[in-house]
Amino acid sequence: MTNHTEDVPPEALSHAGAVVDKAIAHMMRQEIGSLEIASALLAGALGLLGRSFSRDSVLAVLDQARAAAASGQFETTRT
Repeated sequence: MTNHTEDVPPEALSHAGAVVDKAIAHMMRQEIGSLEIASALLAGALGLLGRSFSRDSVLAVLDQARAAAASGQFETTRT
C-alpha cells in the first residue's frame, strides 16, 4: 500500500488533526463517553477510507492499525 500521507502537505495534516482534536474536546464537554467518541470517529474514518480507496488499501490500513495496537503502540497510562 502506498503511504498517501507523503503526498499531504504537513500543514494540511496538522490542520486536520487540530480540527479532530477540537471535535473530540467538544464531545467530551458534551459528556459523550470515550468509547462513543472513538467509535464515531472510527466509523467516520472507515467510511471516508472506503469512499476514497480500494478495499485492499482499506484492509492494509486496518492491518497496520491492528499490528500497532497489538504491539502496545496506543497504550497510555490511564488516570
